[in-house]
Amino acid sequence: MEGAEVELEKRSLFLKSLIQKKKCIEQQEQHDHLHKNNVRVRASDMPLSLQNLAFRCARHHLDSMPSNKLDSKRLALALKKEFDSSYGPAWHCIVGTSFGSYVTHSVGGFLYFSIDKVYILLFKTAVEPLDR
Repeated sequence: MEGAEVELEKRSLFLKSLIQKKKCIEQQEQHDHLHKNNVRVRASDMPLSLQNLAFRCARHHLDSMPSNKLDSKRLALALKKEFDSSYGPAWHCIVGTSFGSYVTHSVGGFLYFSIDKVYILLFKTAVEPLDR
């Protein structure tokens, strides 16, 4: 039985090393993608898949705007609508080149990032039904 346990341990360590390598590659790809699109994550409590959606959506809308003509309300509305429709209501978005904030958010629903010189705060709050 000892031989089988040793072999099982070797295989387990090998699989762990493969998983770790895959994670490192994914992190490097994420970093390269962010750098290429001039995205910088300032703070986040959000899964990578949701972050990537926010980055793509923001980049798409920024690219569709005339040069040097930021429409922060339009960008905020687009991100809010995208996340409300994909992940349920109560998403909020603040966009600008300079703003302060202090918000409470749902776990896993906070992202503060910049693209070029535009700063974007995207967060989700809990929705509770009104008692009647």
